[in-house]
Amino acid sequence: MQSWRPLESGPFVGRTQEIAALVSQLREQRLVTLVGMGGIGKSRLAAQVAEELGSNPFTSVHWAPLWSLSNSTLLTPLVADACGLTDHSTGDPVDTLAARIGPRRVLLVLDSCEHLVGECAQLVERLLARCPALVVLATSREPLGTKGEQLFQVGPLPHDSDAMELFAERATAVGVRWTQPEDHVAASEVCRWLEGVPLALELAAGQLRGRTVRSLAGVLGDRLGLAEPPDSRVQPARHRALRTTIGWSHELCEPHERLLWARLSVFRAGTTVDDVVRVCRGGPLTDVALREALEGLARKSVVRLSGDRVRIYDTVREYGELWLDALGETRTTADRHALRFHELALTAERSWWGPDQSQVYARVASRYGDLCAALEHLLSTDLARAAEMAGALGFFWACSGHLREAAHYLEECVKVVTGPPATMAKLCWALGVVRCLRGEYEAAVRLADSAYAEAVRAAEGALLADASYLRGLVLLLRGEPMGALAVADQALSDPRSGAPASARCRLVRVFALTASGSLSTARAEAEELRADAVAAGEHWTRSYTEYQLALIALTDERPADALVHARSMLRDKRLIGDTFGLGLGLDLLAAALTALECGRQAATAYGAGQVFWEMVGHPQRGTPELKPLRQHAEHTARLQIGDGAYEDAYVLAQLTDPFVTLESILAVD
Repeated sequence: MQSWRPLESGPFVGRTQEIAALVSQLREQRLVTLVGMGGIGKSRLAAQVAEELGSNPFTSVHWAPLWSLSNSTLLTPLVADACGLTDHSTGDPVDTLAARIGPRRVLLVLDSCEHLVGECAQLVERLLARCPALVVLATSREPLGTKGEQLFQVGPLPHDSDAMELFAERATAVGVRWTQPEDHVAASEVCRWLEGVPLALELAAGQLRGRTVRSLAGVLGDRLGLAEPPDSRVQPARHRALRTTIGWSHELCEPHERLLWARLSVFRAGTTVDDVVRVCRGGPLTDVALREALEGLARKSVVRLSGDRVRIYDTVREYGELWLDALGETRTTADRHALRFHELALTAERSWWGPDQSQVYARVASRYGDLCAALEHLLSTDLARAAEMAGALGFFWACSGHLREAAHYLEECVKVVTGPPATMAKLCWALGVVRCLRGEYEAAVRLADSAYAEAVRAAEGALLADASYLRGLVLLLRGEPMGALAVADQALSDPRSGAPASARCRLVRVFALTASGSLSTARAEAEELRADAVAAGEHWTRSYTEYQLALIALTDERPADALVHARSMLRDKRLIGDTFGLGLGLDLLAAALTALECGRQAATAYGAGQVFWEMVGHPQRGTPELKPLRQHAEHTARLQIGDGAYEDAYVLAQLTDPFVTLESILAVD
């Protein structure tokens, strides 16, 4: 899920009246847009208002940071992700998102709409028409222009109150306090010169290291006082104040810091120090010089450093983009950025089977915006690398719920890339997995055949095994376990398969044996595969062996064992962020609880599981043998505690954060 709050440098200050007015307005209006210049504090105000409202009167609040999007292609998937929807459906994505929100009282915050105004307007209009209780709070430098939109102009902070408080608080954060009357006067002058613009005040406070507030006021007075008359019609004074403050901050930077500032503008989201070093070094920016420059920018409040994370204000980043272009480095820096994230994707793929798997999933998830930006760049500059990258990311994104994004990039590559057989085999395989998980079995079969044919031409055993895995997966979901068993056995007879692809085919074999009734063999092979996964430190394969062992235990009437296996599966799925798997695991857990005559707990598990299925965007799925198991267990649980008690527990779980319910379930021995 996307990050909830915007970049913050300290406690929220001021705007008491604005917050009260917005809280009141959002209780009555369905679309409110905070409009104002960059750096005026729209995002911080929206976050504060959303926090103030919280669960009263809204059942949930979702934050969608649109500034990370370079175009509108992934607008709806990003908003869906913010709403907790990991869409596995094949329908219109806006309709699926609307169904996810439904009649619930939801507050959706769309932050930074200005570069996608038209697209945001269309999305909002459709969602508001379909979701009667939805309320949208948008931030933008210009109105969306939709029917019923209520504009709320966000202006500067009052010079003599909120602006002074903000400036003093940020100055204290850098170790500067003023106690002399002359200092208070100078601070008041700074707030007046900077027109109460929050970002300008933040940057000015960052310049107080090594200088007095009186000297700061003098410099700003010289720069702004006589430059343009206060009533200039060219642009509002506060625009000049922010532009001048950013420009002055830039001038005060050392040459290496200015160069790094420009190169940092290529990142679409918060990133890591290691990513910054790999993308931004070069020329005068040696590793040592770059790290010194990064620390200097942090001291000047141009960037925020928190542990290993680096973040930069949008408006500051935009200024860096201008300088990057002036330096003639826009293309070369974008190339380095794309190569870094191409490398990250390939490293993630190589690390799939091993102890780093969960960390790799986390790294891929945290760099989502930059991975998309890198793919977009490579699609226009280097199709071969774009194809490699999309193929490497496809399985990760499919497993963690980004099916629409994976489909978009994989389809683009399949359409325009004519690469070596190995590359095409991987693209077809990854896209086939996406199609299969979305229930498009015919398309998945065709892609599996294409992947197999390309793998034969490439003469790579691992690619052949993966194509067979896809074939077997489709057969399993269609209820043809014997066909899946034959496909898996053929693939496993090839010694060139390699550990990751071999593990996936072994998993297909275990599923097929269970579905065909060979439970003792299935159990033995599942336990062997689980032991191999545990030894490797791997979680995805292990989670599905636990799934099968739970299913086998239920069939063998060993519900206590099934409960242990289902809980183990859920822990692994939680670790790698597999929403689809969490839905499956909770269904199995509920069946085990029912068999143990714990009807109320089973109803809670089923209710939480239903929320995860809604997040996936389609009804409960899985191999065919699960459906009668679910139906029998639910019927039995109702008999155990009565329909009324069952519905109460089920509905309460649906109204509770499913991850909170999941953690409470896993905490019970």
